[in-house]
Amino acid sequence: MSIAHNFTNMDSSFTGSSQPSLPLGNRMRPLHRIAETRRRQGVSLRSVARRMNKSADQVRRLEEPTSDMLVSELYEWQQALEVPISDLLVDSDAPLSEPVLTRARLLKIMKTVRAIHESTKCVSIERMASMLEQQLVEVMPELKEVSAWHSVGQRRSHDELGRTAERVIPDSFFSDGAGF
Repeated sequence: MSIAHNFTNMDSSFTGSSQPSLPLGNRMRPLHRIAETRRRQGVSLRSVARRMNKSADQVRRLEEPTSDMLVSELYEWQQALEVPISDLLVDSDAPLSEPVLTRARLLKIMKTVRAIHESTKCVSIERMASMLEQQLVEVMPELKEVSAWHSVGQRRSHDELGRTAERVIPDSFFSDGAGF
């Protein structure tokens, strides 16, 4: 079973009218608002791809508003984004539910607090950031696992090396210069 159906072929006696239920013209009608929900949740495309065990390209195609998908795929999105399934579906342009908007706002605040906590050298600011972290976790325990905003590129732990550290530079690189 998929989200979208071809309403133009329905029997007019069933729908009660001779007009199709959804006049679409040449445009495709949005079927879901997964991309909007993902952005509001503050979850990156790559993070969702990892959670769903799919490539970033597959996830990008699936989150297109006109992408027709199976109900099982919709449930995968629901689990990856941790939102009610009703928030993923298009419902007459209704905004996202208040709990989802509140969660998205708290998530952004926690990311900012963690960034302040990581970057400050002032003890009093660090203490205040710690208090804010604790208070936010009391309100919403799942924020405990949230990391700070990424400054540039992907965040790494102190134990991880970047990809450039893994590359071997050939000796010819140093000797084949332009006479330096």
